[in-house]
Amino acid sequence: MTAFEPGSFLAELTPAERADLEARGRFRDLKRGEVLFHEGETTTSVAVIYGGKVKAFSYREHGGEALLDVRGPGALVGEVAAIDHLPRSATVATLEPARVLTLTEDQFTSFLSRHGRVSIIVMRMLCRRWREADRKRVEFGMYDATGRVAQRLVELAERFGEPYDPDGRSKGRAASGGRAPHVPAPRPAPGGEAVPNGAGDRTSVQITLHLSQEELAGWVGASREAVSKALGTLRRHGWIETGRRRVIVHDLQALRRHAR
Repeated sequence: MTAFEPGSFLAELTPAERADLEARGRFRDLKRGEVLFHEGETTTSVAVIYGGKVKAFSYREHGGEALLDVRGPGALVGEVAAIDHLPRSATVATLEPARVLTLTEDQFTSFLSRHGRVSIIVMRMLCRRWREADRKRVEFGMYDATGRVAQRLVELAERFGEPYDPDGRSKGRAASGGRAPHVPAPRPAPGGEAVPNGAGDRTSVQITLHLSQEELAGWVGASREAVSKALGTLRRHGWIETGRRRVIVHDLQALRRHAR
C-alpha cells in the first residue's frame, strides 16, 4: 500500500473516516499527463490522491507554465472550487501514473457534514497552504534563482527523497519509513568548529519526483536558462548530481544552508 505523506488529508483521517470517504466516491487510474481539472472551468468535484503525484499550475500570459505546487499520496485537490463555487484557479495534472478517488461536490460536502472533525482538518490544510504561499512570495524578493532552486530541491528531497547508493540504485522509501532519510549533522573539528561531513558520512538522496527544468523554472519563477545555471553552480559545489529528469542530492545540509 502506498504510504501517505505525513500531514496530508488522508494521513489525518481515521480508518473509519477513510472507509466512509471511499464508499462515497469512485476510483480512477490515470496515466502520466492526464488532467484532473482545467484552470478557469466551473466544475466543483474534488479528488484525493491515493498513489502517484500531481502538479497544480497556471498558464503564463506569454506561454509556459507557472508551477504552483506538487501534491503526493494523501493529498486533497479541488476542494476550494467545491467550497466557493468560483472557477478553478489552477490546472491539476498527473506527473506520473496515479490513482485518485473522485467525489462530486454533494458527496464531499455530505461527508464533511457527517464528520465535523474533518472540516477542521480541511480548514487547517487551507491555512497551511496560504501561509506557504505567503512564504514563497517573500522568497522571490529575498533570494536569487540559485537560492530559490536550492529551496525547492530541499523541499523535494524531504518530501520525495529516497536513500541512494553509489551503484546508482535507489534503496526505496521503506528504508526510511516513507520519510526523507536522516542526514547527519556536521561533525565537530578538534578546535570545536563544525566541518562538512566527508562523503562517507553523508546519505545521498535521490529525488523520485521527475520534474523537467522547464517545470522547475516555472516553480521558482525564473527562466530555464537561470535554472540551468543555478543547477550548474550547485553541481560544482558537489552538493547535487543531475541527469535527465533526475536529481541526486549529495549534501542536503549544504543545500539547506544555502536556502536560508
